[in-house]
Amino acid sequence: MSAIGHQPMEMRQCAFCGKAIAGHLNQCPFCREMVPQVRLSRSSSVAGRQHIRRGLLYMLLAGVIYYFAAGYAKPLEIPITVQPAVINYLAPLLFLGGLGLALFGLVLKAKS
Repeated sequence: MSAIGHQPMEMRQCAFCGKAIAGHLNQCPFCREMVPQVRLSRSSSVAGRQHIRRGLLYMLLAGVIYYFAAGYAKPLEIPITVQPAVINYLAPLLFLGGLGLALFGLVLKAKS
């Protein structure tokens, strides 16, 4: 026999008796218990939130690096000299990268 146009039946396990039942059934035919339908969302909002958090963390890190490297913390000076490239290029680049990552997370969250 040919099963043209037929999808294979989804099976799942009954939470009460453990036997395999069809995926569309709400009640187990063996133990007669009601089996709840579980729907898992595949939204990317979790990934979006992670990108937003990571971006904000990078922005905060860039601000802290700039604060201490530029000499604004006079009583708490760091004992090493910081190259001007860190203050002029690397800290702002880290801040802008974090801003871009946070905006990317907002776009991912808006899509879901």
